[in-house]
Amino acid sequence: MAQRLVVVLTAVNLAAVGIALASMRAARAEGAAAVLRGRSLEIVDEQGRVRASLSVLPAGTSAAGDRHAETVLLRLITEKGRPSVKIGASEETAGISLAGPTGTRDTYVILEAKGTASSLRMRNEGAPERVVER
Repeated sequence: MAQRLVVVLTAVNLAAVGIALASMRAARAEGAAAVLRGRSLEIVDEQGRVRASLSVLPAGTSAAGDRHAETVLLRLITEKGRPSVKIGASEETAGISLAGPTGTRDTYVILEAKGTASSLRMRNEGAPERVVER
């Protein structure tokens, strides 16, 4: 009787292992997901610092009363936390901003298309801003 119980338990265990192995194969991913969806995306480095972000900023009004449209914004951020590259797009404006390294305040290039006009603003630290408009 005991020997028969051991044989039955062994058969049940083998069947359970077989079912588990079969379900593991079925659960395996069959290719990449077609779409990654979310409200924002952040890429962090090994220290957990955000190094890049992609987000949708809601429309609103600034403290000075200036209205701004809903905007998609991509930021590339240095290891010291400075957003040195920004690319933004809304129905009204699209632009690219390149800022100088951490420690600078007035070194930048801004290329912008707003409405039917475009502009390029450039500034080196300690020098006046240059603006080219079309």
